[in-house]
Amino acid sequence: MPLSMDVLNVKGEKVSSVDLPEAVFGVKGSPALVHEVINAYLANRRRGTHSTKTRGEVSGGGVKPWKQKHTGRARSGSIRSPLWRHGGVTFGPKPRSYYQSVPEAKRRLALKMILTDLVKDGRMKVVDAVSVPEPKTKHVAAMVKKLNAPGRTVMVLDQIEPVFLRAARNMAGLRLCRVENLNSYDALQAEQLIFSKPALDKIVQRLNGDLAPAGPAAGKE
Repeated sequence: MPLSMDVLNVKGEKVSSVDLPEAVFGVKGSPALVHEVINAYLANRRRGTHSTKTRGEVSGGGVKPWKQKHTGRARSGSIRSPLWRHGGVTFGPKPRSYYQSVPEAKRRLALKMILTDLVKDGRMKVVDAVSVPEPKTKHVAAMVKKLNAPGRTVMVLDQIEPVFLRAARNMAGLRLCRVENLNSYDALQAEQLIFSKPALDKIVQRLNGDLAPAGPAAGKE
C-alpha cells in the first residue's frame, strides 16, 4: 500500500497530496549496504595525487659524505638517506587511484533505504513549485522559514532556475541539487530533504530504473 504525503506550497500550506510508492519509500534498511556505498562514494572523490620522494628521487646526495672508516662517525653513503634531515621518505604515499566499483543496483537500493528513513522520521517534504519573483535572498529565507527547514537542508529540483540560484546561494545550510545528481551521501547528510513535485516524479522513475542518472558523477549514489 503506497504511503501518502502532503504537497505544500512555498507558504507551507497544503495544496494536495501525493502517493509515495513502497518500492522506493518503503524499503527495509541495511546499515552495512549504506556504509559500503557511502565509503565508495567518498573514496571515489579522492584525487589520489599525494606524492613523496624516495631517496633516489631527492636532489643531491650523489657523493659519500665522508670516508667509510677511521672518522669516529657512523657509516653513511648519502646525505639523502631517509635517516637524514631533508632525506627521502621510506614507504611514503605515491599517486594512486582510490576508485571502488559499486553495482548500480546497490547504489539505487542504498538511496531508497535513506529516503525511506527520511520519510519515517518526518524529514522529507514535497512542494508543488519553487520560484522567486526576483533574485533576492529574503524571498528564499521566507520560503525556508515557512517550510520549517532546519540548518542542513537539501532542496531537490528538476530544474534550477538562474534567478532562484542567485537568490539561494547566500543561504547558509541550504543546498540546491538537481534530481539527476542526488546521491546517498547528500541525502544522508541532510537534516531535511525537500523535493519539488516534478523532481519527486523523476526520482521515482530513476530509482525504478525507468530514468538513467545524468553523467558518471550522478550515478555514485
